[in-house]
Amino acid sequence: MHQISIPEDVIARIKTQRGGRVNRYDAIDPASTALVVIDLQNVFMLPGMPVEVPTAREIVPNVNRLAEATRAAGGTVVWVRMNLEGQSEAWSVFFNGDPRRETMDALAPGSHGYALHADLDVQPQDVTLDKHRYSAFIQGSSDIEATLRARGIDTLLITGTLTNVCCESTARDAMMLNYKVIFLSDANAANSDAEHNATLATVLRVFGDVVSTDEAIGLLGAAKARVAAE
Repeated sequence: MHQISIPEDVIARIKTQRGGRVNRYDAIDPASTALVVIDLQNVFMLPGMPVEVPTAREIVPNVNRLAEATRAAGGTVVWVRMNLEGQSEAWSVFFNGDPRRETMDALAPGSHGYALHADLDVQPQDVTLDKHRYSAFIQGSSDIEATLRARGIDTLLITGTLTNVCCESTARDAMMLNYKVIFLSDANAANSDAEHNATLATVLRVFGDVVSTDEAIGLLGAAKARVAAE
């Protein structure tokens, strides 16, 4: 698991800007909340795969806990898969400059690499969709925005891999599309602590809240209890 460290000067600037607060959101509405799980597919998780991120295997228990808590509170769980089938021409600026034929093949539907990792707690009521770019929200990448808007979702708990690539890209775009973003410090995975923590600092500074799995589950539990009491 990553060792979490956000620079004190970043925390100090955030507190100054927010009147002593670090995070923006003290409470969430479970009915309008979605757990968005980015790219926890075999190609990123299994030993020896082309884009293996070893830490991604370590976050699975936290992701599953979050999925269970989100469903229990009345929220939505969304599993997002990277699908690179047929993208070499449409995204030629990436593939021509950094050719990854093996990765592209492994992220085509039907391949073992494309499948979600077997240890993930995917349930029939969950949403599963594909994206074709790092960000799930950039134009033409996926139908996630239409899916979430149709369900009245305005708050996102973002988890997955890689912290500093697809997860950060998705968080940035989501915030700029007016979603409340909550980024999980211990349910995202990168290739190093430095890369992971750099994203946490950036997200916290500008794009959303950064919380632990336990803190997020606490928010969901409090929301569930509040709704039950109404």
